[in-house]
Amino acid sequence: MRGRPAELSREAILTGRRRASALEARLEPGPDALRRAAWAGLQDSMPRAALLSIHARVRETVPAVMDDPTLVQLWGPRYSAYVVAEADRGIFALARLPQDAGKRAYAYDLADRLEAFLDGRAISYADAGRAIGVAPNALRYAAATGRVLIRWDGAGRPTVRTVPAPAIEPGDARRELARRFLHVFGPGTPGSFATWAGIRPQAAGAAFDGIAREIVPVRTPIGDGSILATDEASFREGGGAAAGSGDAAEGVAVRLLPSGDTYYLLQDSDRALLVPDPGRRSELWTSRVWPGALLVDGDMTGTWRRADETVRVRPWRALSAAEREAVEREARSLPLPGLRGGIVVAWE
Repeated sequence: MRGRPAELSREAILTGRRRASALEARLEPGPDALRRAAWAGLQDSMPRAALLSIHARVRETVPAVMDDPTLVQLWGPRYSAYVVAEADRGIFALARLPQDAGKRAYAYDLADRLEAFLDGRAISYADAGRAIGVAPNALRYAAATGRVLIRWDGAGRPTVRTVPAPAIEPGDARRELARRFLHVFGPGTPGSFATWAGIRPQAAGAAFDGIAREIVPVRTPIGDGSILATDEASFREGGGAAAGSGDAAEGVAVRLLPSGDTYYLLQDSDRALLVPDPGRRSELWTSRVWPGALLVDGDMTGTWRRADETVRVRPWRALSAAEREAVEREARSLPLPGLRGGIVVAWE
């Protein structure tokens, strides 16, 4: 790292993160947009969460986007279900490969046994695990080889299949994952990277050391951290257009971010930066399943949950008539398959 740490305000940080997460304005549909939307991966632990995260970032998103060949699903950071660009699966998998020789050998042995058993098939991970003599959840360790993909749509158990090994070395993958973490979640530290990626602190520290010439130190309201040097201008610009600028004819931009969306997949003091009110933080980051987050003109403004065709919205402040209409319009646009009728918003 170099130079005297720059001072970044809360507004500059959040604006920079929205820009990096493609939440300032929806992207035009296509493979490049999907890859950018999934630059730091899209957590998919809740049914259709990744689909709704894509919808928040890419225009004209439809349910069939999950079948796009440029996207794959795997057990990613913290062994959670993730959707990533197929071109990037090696980054999200091999970055987490254990450095311990015994654990690494176990991961490769599992992948070898699974590949031999499946022989090109895709079957329930529970059946596959039992067939090769391991607890089904143990197959998650094989995912770190980059050779194991899953498919789960929220109904039933995920299926599992094997693919060729990605052409990237684990160290290179870990350094690239650190770059993506800093781009989307920055400012960050080796510790916050380790927590997000689900890797050991030593491995996270080595990844940061490996990109030391590419990052710059900054000071923030919650402490010191680092950002990519290539992102410095974006952070320094601060302010900027509200999230989704230009998307709504009435001038109100709304995003209904799903549970676990990248924008608020945060820990510790980063949560306080996004939501200063501790009472509101407890509503968003609950001890069980998180609700979705309501973003209005770039501000975290409430929570939402869905049951069938009903979307229940709990705003944290009084919304204007135009804002309420924009929320309802956004809810009606959610690309959810299998609904018996149109979506209806229930205000709480």
